[in-house]
Amino acid sequence: MNLATTYLGLNLRTPLVASASPLSESVENIQRLEDAGAAAVVLHSLFEEQIRYERFEFHHYMTFGAESYPEALSYFPQPAEFPVGPEAYLRHIAKAKELVRIPIIASLNGSTLGGWIDFARLMEQAGADAIELNIYSIPTDPDLSAAEIEKTCLEILAAVKSVVTIPVAVKLGPFFTNFAHVAKQLDQAGADGLVLFNRFYQPDIELETLEVVPSVLLSTPMAMRLPLRWIAILYDRIGASLAATSGIHRGTDALRMLMAGADATMLCSVLLRRGIEHLAVVEKELTDWMEEHEYESVVQLQGSMSQKNCPDPSAFERAQYMRAISGYWR
Repeated sequence: MNLATTYLGLNLRTPLVASASPLSESVENIQRLEDAGAAAVVLHSLFEEQIRYERFEFHHYMTFGAESYPEALSYFPQPAEFPVGPEAYLRHIAKAKELVRIPIIASLNGSTLGGWIDFARLMEQAGADAIELNIYSIPTDPDLSAAEIEKTCLEILAAVKSVVTIPVAVKLGPFFTNFAHVAKQLDQAGADGLVLFNRFYQPDIELETLEVVPSVLLSTPMAMRLPLRWIAILYDRIGASLAATSGIHRGTDALRMLMAGADATMLCSVLLRRGIEHLAVVEKELTDWMEEHEYESVVQLQGSMSQKNCPDPSAFERAQYMRAISGYWR
């Protein structure tokens, strides 16, 4: 059984990739992910705000007490007191590359165009095999147009691509007026892959304290329907690799995504719920189904149920919505 696939130009043993999560914050876990069967690991995200904060703190400490007498130099903090989040991230990449053979994909999370994107070059120098650019933006300005939002995404991608030579995937949410158009623009702008989709964490209100609090809800298999539709629609219409994320909990979920046209299927919530070793269970489920249905390779089934190749292309469009609603009430 040949489970091999290609994602971002990287040769993967299987399509099962560990997506960005707290699990990758330790090199020990990355080793466990490799041992459990992960074909690649996307590291936890480094946020735009972290890099900006580090630069702000560094400037503050370097100017603090500058007007003091020489005897006051003891006021300067020791280097160990400097925030080291971004620098530690680079060391984490290098250490992971030393210890595992699978590709390590760094993750940058941001929403604006700025100097922080130069950090992508340092990620490449640290040994990252690729970069996942997580564009996480929630526009609230009523005067900001859809065209301006899309332009910002393209500018961020172009800026990152200008400083690195390794592949760059773009992970973004589905909330665009015409996602197919946005995907095509990103593809033409040089995106090596698209990761569909980012899950926006929704706030909640704590009734006793009257505070707005973050609420992190792990995905369920139902969440896979949205990326499945768009991967099926985009398959063979753009040149960028397609990765499915959100809602992949079982081998059969991965199979559906592959049939829709995904090059890679990314797992997170199920590993947080059931442990890293559950990756091996998902791979066995994938293999067992393929053997039972006489598939010899992943490539053989990829895209077989995409909009381009399925018997009823309208199943991914409005016509099927009307059929589903009318059929429910019968």
